Amino acid sequence: MNEAEEVGAGTTAAPAKPPLSKERARQARRRALRTILLGGGVFGAALSGWLPVAYAQRKRLRPPGALDEKDLLASCIKCGQCVQVCPVEAIKLADLADGFGVGVPYIEAREQACDFSCDAVQCILACPTGALTYKKPAYMAVRPGAKLAEKPILLAKQNDPEPTLNLSERIGLARLTRPESCLAIQGKGFTGPARGSAFPGKLRYVEVDRWKPIPLRDHPYDVELCDLCVQACPIKGAISIENVFAPDGRQRKMPVVHEPCVGCGVCEMVCPTEPASIEIIPGEGWRGPS
Repeated sequence: MNEAEEVGAGTTAAPAKPPLSKERARQARRRALRTILLGGGVFGAALSGWLPVAYAQRKRLRPPGALDEKDLLASCIKCGQCVQVCPVEAIKLADLADGFGVGVPYIEAREQACDFSCDAVQCILACPTGALTYKKPAYMAVRPGAKLAEKPILLAKQNDPEPTLNLSERIGLARLTRPESCLAIQGKGFTGPARGSAFPGKLRYVEVDRWKPIPLRDHPYDVELCDLCVQACPIKGAISIENVFAPDGRQRKMPVVHEPCVGCGVCEMVCPTEPASIEIIPGEGWRGPS
């Protein structure tokens, strides 16, 4: 017998493992399922921590009188008092998809702008912490271009003894971001509801009711040259239609934003083009006519 045969003859085959009982098989499945669920939970927790970082890159338009972003996030207690007092329900509270500012108030101007229907800026009066304020404390710096040259005149109050809004800083600035789609530049008019018959946004029309905002769809327009952004703007002198010259030398009409603009967002909400030709840039400072 050679060496290989001797080794083979002296080796016995390992006994086969007995099949798992039904109970042990169920336990094994449960362990595997727990492992999968725990892994998913860990991944979900990691993702929930990453999402705020990703979404925080998007700037939000804050309510009137809001402190600069870092100070606002530090001061706001997410109480929602500003939401409760807004007559047009323009103020919303941010959720997880809005970055680190979960529960912090913001305005989505295209959906519902602040038209100052409250006259006195009730959200500021309702804020218990000073996160929304008429005037910053002296130790807080004013970001470049945020300071208003004068208190803005509210058109709805211009015949009142005190026609101004008690605001010292703008929350953003209107910019004609899509001039190629602007109806005024194209020399076109507009007829009908500004955003269609299904749009739920509200706006105060002083000629209709000084105190009660009405749905935008209930106030159709009929203009030969579109100037809805000018008609709807609640701040005196914030925007106008001006003569400009196109690159081809022809004279056109164009919306021009002026220094009194506070960034309320009404022009963006009422713009009939889709997407809006004019938009509010949150936190933008005044740098000159747009």
